[in-house]
Amino acid sequence: MPGDADFFLDRDLLRRIASGEKILEVRRWHPDLDPSEDLLIVENGRFLHNDGDEDNNGTAVAIVRVKTVRPFILADMQAACASYFEDGWLAWELSDVRPVTHPVAIRAARGIYEVDFLLPDRR
Repeated sequence: MPGDADFFLDRDLLRRIASGEKILEVRRWHPDLDPSEDLLIVENGRFLHNDGDEDNNGTAVAIVRVKTVRPFILADMQAACASYFEDGWLAWELSDVRPVTHPVAIRAARGIYEVDFLLPDRR
């Protein structure tokens, strides 16, 4: 399953993704994902500054799908739980949000990468 640890968000925003309140993620880059692919959202224990940085103490927060990617517009502010608007960003429309309700430790890294992950109730 792809996992994305490039979500440098505070814990509150991660909880909002897991709860379904934050339904847009705003990034400058387009993920190479099919709308049917799962994306694991991982909380970093520490900030990952450079490509190749990893945190072996990451925590799985939610599994989502990126339904579509489109330009971020001013009307998206609430859905993105954003505090400011700037042209040129992309809105990732998140769907099929499944929170990970029991803490699961997992490697966190920058970008999208493959991980072996099963929800605790499916092991």
